[in-house]
Formats: sequence, C-alpha cells, structure tokens
Amino acid sequence: MRATEITVGRTFAVVFEHGEDFYESLDRFCREAGVRAGHLTFIGGFSHARLVGTCEPLEHPERPLWKEVEVETLEVLGSGTLAWDPDQERVAPHIHISAGLKADSADGRTSHLQGGTVQFLAEVVIEEWTAPEVTRPRDPGLYDVPLLTFGRTD
Repeated sequence: MRATEITVGRTFAVVFEHGEDFYESLDRFCREAGVRAGHLTFIGGFSHARLVGTCEPLEHPERPLWKEVEVETLEVLGSGTLAWDPDQERVAPHIHISAGLKADSADGRTSHLQGGTVQFLAEVVIEEWTAPEVTRPRDPGLYDVPLLTFGRTD
C-alpha cells in the first residue's frame, strides 16, 4: 500500500455540453484552470462511449486489457483521478464509469472510460490536489500499467 496526505486546492463545478468530447473538454478545462492533479466525479449522458472490454474470452485474465467496446446512448455516473504527465505536459486522467444503456432496458456497463461524446450535458465536480506532486508513470514490471504516484519519481 502507498498513502499520502493530500493538500486540497480549489473545487470546481463544470458543465460539459451537448456534443463535446469528454476528454478534450476535460483537458481544455484543466489547462485553462491550471489543474495538474485531483479527483473528479460526474453525472450525465453520453451519446457514444468507448469502454475497456471485449466480447471474447480473456486469454490472460491477470493482465490488463487494452481492447475496447463501443456503446451508445448512456446515462453515466463516473469518478476518477487526475495526475500530471510531465512527458506530455498535460493531465493524465484515470476514469471509470457505470452506465445504463437507455435503449437496452437500462442494462448496465461498468469499466474504464476510453472516450465519450456528451449527450445533453455532463455535470462534473473537480477537486484540485495541490500537494504533493501526483504523477502516473508506467510500471514496466507490471505490464506497463500507469500507476498513481505521490511525490517526485526521479
């Protein structure tokens, strides 16, 4: 286990609007507000989303899955963390959602969000973390998975 005390900065309420790309809007907001790390929660609708998943048997269930499935017309509840990517000089989000497929008796999907297009709106609350520095370096010994890290890693 790794743990640290987080110093909380500002808290924002943000609305991503109909037709916006969720990740592009999140990136734009973080750049404009100067947010480099934090936590977010949101509710809203997506007309289209890409989630980590597959309809095939998992060849290696212990390894991360990089494939994705596409779903449409969703009601979404999501949460995640934001960490700074110094190589890309941008925020690296890690977001999971639980979503009901409206046209499928609200049948549910829960997974890592790869991308999505907002339908009507997405109401997002972002809590900024100002200290320590939070990054997400990839761990080559653990299938190159990006892991949340507190403090400097060099």
